[in-house]
Amino acid sequence: MVKYVGIVCVMVALVCSGADERPSVRWRGFNLLGMFINHGQTPHFEEEDFKLISELGFNFVRLPMDYRFWIKDKDWTVIDDERLAPVDQAVAYGKKYGLHVQLCFHRAPGYTVAKPPEPRDLFTDPEALRVCSMHWAHFARRYKGIPSSELSFNLFNEPGDVSEEAYERVATALVAAIREVDPKRFIVADGLRWGGRPAESLFKLGIGQAMRGYAPMSISHYMASWVGTPSDDPVWPPPQAVSPLYGPGKRPWNVPLVIEQVPAGTLSVQPGMVSGKVRLCVDADGTRVLDQVLEPLQDAPGWTNVVYKSEWKINQGRCVRTFNATLPRDVRRLLISLPEGDWAQLSKLTLTGRDGQTAIMPFEQTWGRTNELFRFTGFGPGKGFQSAQGRLDGPAYLKKTLMDAWQPAFDAGVFTMVGEFGAYNKTPHALVLVWMEDYLRLWKERNLGWALWNFRGSFGVLDSGREDVEYEPFHGHQLDRKMLDLLLKF
Repeated sequence: MVKYVGIVCVMVALVCSGADERPSVRWRGFNLLGMFINHGQTPHFEEEDFKLISELGFNFVRLPMDYRFWIKDKDWTVIDDERLAPVDQAVAYGKKYGLHVQLCFHRAPGYTVAKPPEPRDLFTDPEALRVCSMHWAHFARRYKGIPSSELSFNLFNEPGDVSEEAYERVATALVAAIREVDPKRFIVADGLRWGGRPAESLFKLGIGQAMRGYAPMSISHYMASWVGTPSDDPVWPPPQAVSPLYGPGKRPWNVPLVIEQVPAGTLSVQPGMVSGKVRLCVDADGTRVLDQVLEPLQDAPGWTNVVYKSEWKINQGRCVRTFNATLPRDVRRLLISLPEGDWAQLSKLTLTGRDGQTAIMPFEQTWGRTNELFRFTGFGPGKGFQSAQGRLDGPAYLKKTLMDAWQPAFDAGVFTMVGEFGAYNKTPHALVLVWMEDYLRLWKERNLGWALWNFRGSFGVLDSGREDVEYEPFHGHQLDRKMLDLLLKF
């Protein structure tokens, strides 16, 4: 018993010893992707990026990295120090240009959110945890002596659908591996659920935590191929929240979406993701006006992003068709339901009145709840289908969906930052700027630092390839001046 207590005390001392090394300034900057995903290319970081980021007035870069760049002969237990030269160079560039550098295992031994998945699981496989700990201990030795004011470690990117207990066990081991070599290195761990909420069990470790700024995905990842296209149309302030329609097996959530006081016309129903074969029905005052079977099948017309979910033995995919229901007279009570099947999302409703006026209501999906009562409030801007709660403005939405979840970290005094945020270049630029400003204003109020997903490229301020931006020439690049000025403001 005495021996066990001693081991625990040593572990606690190791993981807590860097608590006083937290940053004294608010980090604001960019992710640099020179070692992001190993596709066989030569890893490198451009000195010009560090120089320009500093020149433009920022102080931070995060390097999301793939461990496969620095292992030898695909053996994850053997680190080739020569292959870490680009990381050494990036750390040196950070010092030269006054930028804090944060190293992140975007693909860590045993875990990644990217594809393909890791062959072994960091959260369940002791060997994966041993190897990942070994990698971090190696980095700790290599960069020991560089102060935490210049360099920090971000354990790995976005733990997803994992229990807090498993995350605590893994994070504690990784932090201990670093602290045993370099007790003062400042460390950041991403929040649970892809950065959606803090891991409160990690508060005692004396490390920081990082959130994300991607909600809603219909804005941040609009038409991004890696998350599935086509996406829901981007809308800001955000659309009203609506639960997917659940089938009988999902009691007690399998209740219809109810809309009252709907005028005569044509109701167009646009589904979203559908799980398995379902039956979608619309009833107007007891009369069925739409009865449609939906089944996601590979290569079937009207379907995209169809995948087979082996754990449930079911296909899931996005329906890209629209289904019309004729409402020959005013309807007191309209019910949209799923009397058969698993679940189906609603992406958008459009009502076209007899005189041609339209009311469009896109929806944001929420899970594990029943829908509120909706009413039709009229045609025209700001009207349409409204729930009793009403539509949140941008800041209120972000506070409710993100910032409130992180309140425990704020209350506990845990250093918190935004490791990634931004919007893909297919989202309308004017909308992106308004959305970003709502985020940035909230983060500044909380004194939270942030890093845009990239500096040059589809999320960035340089060479983003947006078709609706008037670019400004800048050192041989195309500068998005409006986005830059917005970032500098906060």
